[in-house]
Amino acid sequence: MFNKKKFWIAVVSLVLAISLVLTGCGKKSSSSGESSSGTTSEEKKPYIGVAIYKFDDTFMTGVRNAIAKEGQGKAKLDFVDSQNSQSTQNDKIDLFITKKVDALAINPVDRTAAGVLIDKAKQANIPVVFFNREPLPEDMKKWDKVYYVGAKAEQSGTLQGEIMAEYWKSHPEADKNHNGIMEYVMITGEPGHQDAILRTEYSIKAVEAAGIKVKCLAQDTAMWDRVKGQEKMQAFLASFGDKIEAVFCNNDDMALGAIEALKAAGYFKNGKYIPVVGVDATTPGLQALEEGTLLGTVLNDAKAQGKATFNLAYVLAKGEKPTKENVGFDITDGKYIWVPYQKVTKDNLEEMKKYVNEQ
Repeated sequence: MFNKKKFWIAVVSLVLAISLVLTGCGKKSSSSGESSSGTTSEEKKPYIGVAIYKFDDTFMTGVRNAIAKEGQGKAKLDFVDSQNSQSTQNDKIDLFITKKVDALAINPVDRTAAGVLIDKAKQANIPVVFFNREPLPEDMKKWDKVYYVGAKAEQSGTLQGEIMAEYWKSHPEADKNHNGIMEYVMITGEPGHQDAILRTEYSIKAVEAAGIKVKCLAQDTAMWDRVKGQEKMQAFLASFGDKIEAVFCNNDDMALGAIEALKAAGYFKNGKYIPVVGVDATTPGLQALEEGTLLGTVLNDAKAQGKATFNLAYVLAKGEKPTKENVGFDITDGKYIWVPYQKVTKDNLEEMKKYVNEQ
């Protein structure tokens, strides 16, 4: 005999059982990337804001890629393009502070503006790692949670000068007018930038230290830019023509621009040659070296600078004190990580290509 009461009791029991099963299935375990409290593993990672002076700079692209590679799976990285505007960068930093990042990594547009950024970060108690453009020493002393990652620009200038001096001594034909004086032009980076100032000064000091007399025919800025480098070299050629015996450029991009102007003027074919040196050892720079249009360059180690910048910011973001053991680099004076430059010529080109291009 059908028992209506028992039937409905069974139905209700079944519905309750199914409801419990579905509720259990809907809960996410911590292994799925979310804890029982609803916090994702991504949210648990340190949050680091990274401001680059401009994204379309060849060298800084290498540094940015290295930071991203080192931070993969370890931290939440937020990259912003300051578009070569200090006011834009200030706004980006303000936004990072509003977002309560755990650490800041800043490639300043204007190194003299670092003091203002440090004051903002200090007020919010967010540690700062500056990289590639060194703040003024007095600004670095403002707070114990301010660090710098970069290279000593005078070293790059010295290595440039040594490359040029070695070529001059082994190629007597480089002295076109046989007066014993290296008559050169200099294409510099951004006015006031310490790298531009020191590379310019120390490259010529190294040539003179090798016992070679020098004469500067012309010097002008191309703002680290390839197109501007080509324009400056065209102007120099229009003024001095074949009197130019050597071309110094503060970076590879400007050197590549200068090479384009020289090619248009008939150089690098039919025995017509002029030595050009750059800095950075970018992939296009190494290609020009392989082709024989760039005499030499200096490795500005983007990969090591990126790695050191991330490691330092990561340790600080976790609230730890940076040491050689947890950062992987020597820390000078408790604040600075210096990444050494390396001379690059055809002698070590293959080795450098492998290092620069390896993923």
